[in-house]
Amino acid sequence: MNRYSLWTYLLVLFVTLAGTLYALPNLYGDDPAVLISHADDPTVPEATERRIQALLDREGIDSRSIDAEQGKLLVRVTNEEDQLKLADALTRTLGRDFIIALNLAPRTPDWLKSVGAKPMTLGLDLRGGLHILLEVDLPGAIAKAVERYATDIPRLLREDRIRYRRGETMSNGFTLELRRAEDLDKALELISDEYNELKVEPQYDASDAGARPLLRLTLTPEEIKRIEEFSIKQNLTTIRNRVNELGVAEPLVQRQGRDRIVVQLPGVQDTAQVKVLLSATATLEFRPVYAQPDEASLARSAEAGGATPPGTRLYMSRDGMPILLTDDIIATGDELVDASSGFDSQSGEPAVFVTLDGAAAKRMYEFTEKNVGNRMAVVFKETKYYTEYNEGEEVRKKERVEEVISDAVIKGVFGKRFQTTGLTPAEATRLSVLLRAGALAAPVDIVEERTIGPSLGADNVEQGRNAVLIGFLLVVLFMAVYYKVFGLIANLALLMNLVLIIAVLSLLQATLTLPGIAGIVLTVGMAVDANVLIFERIREELGSGNSPQASISGGYDKAFLTIMDANITTLIAALVLFLFGTGPIKGFAVTLSIGIVTSMFTSIIGTRSVVNLVYGNRKLKSLSV
Repeated sequence: MNRYSLWTYLLVLFVTLAGTLYALPNLYGDDPAVLISHADDPTVPEATERRIQALLDREGIDSRSIDAEQGKLLVRVTNEEDQLKLADALTRTLGRDFIIALNLAPRTPDWLKSVGAKPMTLGLDLRGGLHILLEVDLPGAIAKAVERYATDIPRLLREDRIRYRRGETMSNGFTLELRRAEDLDKALELISDEYNELKVEPQYDASDAGARPLLRLTLTPEEIKRIEEFSIKQNLTTIRNRVNELGVAEPLVQRQGRDRIVVQLPGVQDTAQVKVLLSATATLEFRPVYAQPDEASLARSAEAGGATPPGTRLYMSRDGMPILLTDDIIATGDELVDASSGFDSQSGEPAVFVTLDGAAAKRMYEFTEKNVGNRMAVVFKETKYYTEYNEGEEVRKKERVEEVISDAVIKGVFGKRFQTTGLTPAEATRLSVLLRAGALAAPVDIVEERTIGPSLGADNVEQGRNAVLIGFLLVVLFMAVYYKVFGLIANLALLMNLVLIIAVLSLLQATLTLPGIAGIVLTVGMAVDANVLIFERIREELGSGNSPQASISGGYDKAFLTIMDANITTLIAALVLFLFGTGPIKGFAVTLSIGIVTSMFTSIIGTRSVVNLVYGNRKLKSLSV
């Protein structure tokens, strides 16, 4: 009567072994480590590893290993003192071309890594660090776009000798009053052809002899949405690049809601440093290359200390080569509308596609029309803030960077949209990121900031662990005393439930937060609810005079629907919390949802498998329940 098929036992065994396997990495702990990556190159040169090993020997630092991970080098050391000492030495030896990040590296053995087993990711409240919530000024981005159109369109009208008078400016557009009624059709045609992203509404009463045509120009809803999305995406890219300069391990920069960006920096305690970093200015410029046959030799001469030709300035390219550019600026990053990487439709070469606004597009067209065959360079300018370690103490420094990130031959006439080729796929991607990250597309305001010390994070971990253990032990004690052998079986299922929760969190790489620990503690209490209902139903069946085997079967079968109803309603509530909640609420909802699903498996299928194995093939006179 109380027997499972072989496949059910095999399923329970497989889930138990798999859960244990993927929960194991959380037992090994972490090593203090230093993560080394190149500031501009996605890979670290092989010679760098040899330099690091020589540095370790010279400084007398014991390292556990030097591993290559996703184009970066991870150096594991034995203690935090050596970690700070190594970071200081690496900064002095490798220079600012490399990003040196303090890190905690999991000690997960290779045999576990080979099956994809990883430890859980700890949230900011458990690891310590800085949480900042930024609000993007989307109305400001719209106003900036409106002002740009309000400058470009009158210029367009003036070139065609259409007289006008500037009217009022609105949140999503502006008005222009034409001096002559006969110019209305021509103005409508010009604006519609050049700016199809604008809605142009003429307001003119032809029957009124003294009336002047009034044009109401507003951004279309699609254009407003595009500007808002572009502002958020560009700000995300810019902030991510700036945060990377901190050398923070596993930073989080993500969008929250319609107009906010969350920045979480584990291990960072200096709020002022981050504020300076986020407010750092950056821009780019499109400049002509000095068009002379001996430009290269003149540039090398200027680099060696010689004078530059009149009207030129010496720059350094990203690969360290000198290059002479003229003082003329064709366009700047503030006039950039979009930039993306892709491939040329004809040649299939990697390319970067750039879109400029109206005024810059006109200047670019006029320049390229006269300079086909000449070269144009893209100059990236940024005020960079970085941290050096001096005997374990952090020292913040500032540096103004001006470098040529692209130098290409103009092959044809272009204006608003153009592309740059001659790059590798990695270089094209990196260049598009640099172009988009040149400046914030819209102002940002810090609306919330929280600092969590590392000791508080460690205390949170310890208190959370104690809460889970105490709750677990109290439930185990109660079940063992009150339900005897059946209580011990429920305790076994409860332990397996905790293992499965940890395994699922590790597999999904879901971030465990303090509210998440609260969800686990709640799950510990809720997980035995199903067994309590089953065991009480078994007692009722025994009290009604049924045989022990019939009581076991009746207890599980009759309690099943009640258990399902209770857990499904709780799961629905948890899913709603996850869909509509913010960070801490999502953390609670994740662990609660996982705990409900795993407890359904362990409390019903898991415990019945053990009960069937213990009692299923026996003639029973009584049950220890």
